[in-house]
Amino acid sequence: MPEIKPLTLARGAGLLALCLVCLALPAAAHTDAEGFQGGFVSGFTHPLFGWDHVAAMVAVGIWGAFLGRPAIWILPIVFPMVMAVGGAMGVLGVPLPFIEPGIAASSIVIGLAILAAWRAPLWLAAVIVGVFAIFHGHAHGTELPEAANPIAFAIGFVLATGMLHLIGIAFGLLVDRPNGKIALRAAGAVIAVMGTGFLFGIV
Repeated sequence: MPEIKPLTLARGAGLLALCLVCLALPAAAHTDAEGFQGGFVSGFTHPLFGWDHVAAMVAVGIWGAFLGRPAIWILPIVFPMVMAVGGAMGVLGVPLPFIEPGIAASSIVIGLAILAAWRAPLWLAAVIVGVFAIFHGHAHGTELPEAANPIAFAIGFVLATGMLHLIGIAFGLLVDRPNGKIALRAAGAVIAVMGTGFLFGIV
């Protein structure tokens, strides 16, 4: 059986994620649907309609790919796992200050890390990603539609987050290509600028 190259696998995963994202867009109007299905659709589409969430989640995938193994897989696993905890906090009404600035800061910090080609120790990168995941998860949890199933909602937004990470990973694997690092650092700059725009309400 022929071996599947990581770059080919990542491209396929990224393309699949992009297709699923596009297919999910028309479902945004159903955020008030009841039951498990309604909750899942609400949760899945929720991260896709906030550019602050999209930018940070793609950035996590890019940074993980930039850092290489095992970070390429660990960071995109840490983020949704911790985000689910933050989501539960939001659903339960546990207060968390500075949610919006925290979400904006995630794009700024991780974008600058990519721009600077910062090869942080794995534990530190995981802590940074995990801290920001709390803010993203809490925001999702507090915006849970009243009629939606909380468990289905959480499953939906965790899966959507994973797909956005895959898109970031697929892009991040350009690091081994000619001028790939330049392209990734430029992407980091764009993400950091977007985060600054989120922070000051420009974007």
